[in-house]
Order: sequence, then structure tokens, then C-alpha cells
Amino acid sequence: MPVVQISAPAKINLFLEVTGKRSDGFHNLATLFARVSLADSLVLRRTSVPGLCLKLANKANLALSKKEDNIVYKAAMAFFAAFNIVPAVEIRLVKRIPVGAGLGGGSSDAASALKGLCRLYGVSERRNRSRLKKMALALGSDVPFFLGESGFAAGTGRGELLTPVKPKGRLPYIVLVYPGVPVYTGPVYKALKPASRSEKAANLVKFKMLIRRLKAGRPMEEWGGLLFNRLEEPVLPRYERVKEARRLLLEAGAPTVLMSGSGATVFALAENRAQAVKISKTLKKPGNRVFLTDFLLKS
Repeated sequence: MPVVQISAPAKINLFLEVTGKRSDGFHNLATLFARVSLADSLVLRRTSVPGLCLKLANKANLALSKKEDNIVYKAAMAFFAAFNIVPAVEIRLVKRIPVGAGLGGGSSDAASALKGLCRLYGVSERRNRSRLKKMALALGSDVPFFLGESGFAAGTGRGELLTPVKPKGRLPYIVLVYPGVPVYTGPVYKALKPASRSEKAANLVKFKMLIRRLKAGRPMEEWGGLLFNRLEEPVLPRYERVKEARRLLLEAGAPTVLMSGSGATVFALAENRAQAVKISKTLKKPGNRVFLTDFLLKS
């Protein structure tokens, strides 16, 4: 039977400003997504038995009571419904990206399931791009980013209106620290207090400047100070372990530290691998999961 293997990389947000609340209950964002080398993986195999069998190799903190609750299962069933295909497939998900970490693991898994099923069943991704994008957005606001091929992309709207960003020059190493306590997106946005119009406008200037400097290949010292995440405001006072991980990264000498997405992961950018290794060693404490990763320039 045909088999497809596919990687599902994590992301970090180098910038995230919440520009307003929408009538559909979501929020408008200005964000800069960046893929990193920490990844889940999926193996998709056609079978002779009708139905969808989802198997899990859980190397993270995923709690799965029913397969129907998993976003990979939801993505697969949406694919079969959209293309009028009777499922006869086994999907094995190897879960390495922590859940509730702000790293987009579930969103990446969903996008990779859609891509993998296209390849497994001979469905053209290019000719069905708009249909796949619609499915992706219905599954989650970050899924369209992972469905694309860009390593870096500026996102507006819910994060689904994407403009590829091609950074030049040498990129820093990344130390990811998941402090062992998941943070879920809904309560974070509920606790967020609106920023002033002038503050948001000033941050959008920084957002554009950050993108320009990355595209120009400027050194990290010229753009590291432009990184920003509005969601740190509701998260850090409420999650002591996230706040502590951020503080320890700064004390370890990391030149740039930020929380990713709605948390709980915080990350540090390091000029070279030796500095990244040194920083990562100081964060290897009980409860923390530490990953030394690189940026991915394409999927």
C-alpha cells in the first residue's frame, strides 16, 4: 500500500500585536510567523480496511481521550468530505511539540495531514489551493501558515492573510523553553486589555521595520530589539512558570527573549551555537523542556 511521510514543524512568533476584535469573535493581528526545526511527524498509509485509523506516538503532553478530538482526525475527515473520497487510511502521528505551548503544533499537524492526504490520494495541492485554504482556516487561524511553503510570513486578519518574508543573511539559533504548564489561547485573549490606538500604531511601525531589516539581511543586533508580543501582558502575571523561564533566559545572557504566541513557550535567540548551548544548559531544570532549534526557510 502507498505510504507518505511528512514533517510538521513548529513555529514561533517574532512579532504579535493585537490590532482589534472582530465581529466574528476572533481578533485581528499583525504577526510574523517563523518555522523552526522542532517538528512532529506523520506517516500516512492507505489500507484495505475502510475508515480512518489514527495512531499516536506521544512524546509530548498530548492528552487524547477520543481520536475524534484530535485535529489530525478532524483535518482528515474534512479532506475526505471535500473531495468525496471514502477513507481507507492509517495515520500515525509522532507528537514531539508540546501542547498549549504557543508553537502551533496542532495547527502544523492539521496542515501536514492535508498535504499528506493530497499526496497519498493524488489530489493536486496547486489546483485545489483555495479549497485547501478554506479547510485550513476552518480548522484554526494558524493552519493556513503551515499549509503554505514559506519559512517566514507576515500575517494579518486572523493571521490567515499571509505575505511571505524572505530573510537574508545568517539567522540566529533558537532556544525554546516549555515550562511544563500549558497555556490555552481562549482565556488569554479573554484576559487581554485593549491597547491605545497610538501604542498599536507605534508597534505597527516596528513590525514593518523588523520585516525590512530581516529582508535586508541586517544583523540580529539591529532587529532583535523590535520583537514584541502583546499576549505577554495577560500571560506573564498569571503563569509564574512562564515568567520564571523568561527571567532565567535573560539572566543566562540571551540577547533577545520573547514568549511565542499565547504561550507557554518562551524563546531566546543566540548569535551562535555555542551561546545557544550555554543558554540551554542553564534552563534544564525540573519541569522545563528545552529544545535547541534552527529557523527553517521553507517547508
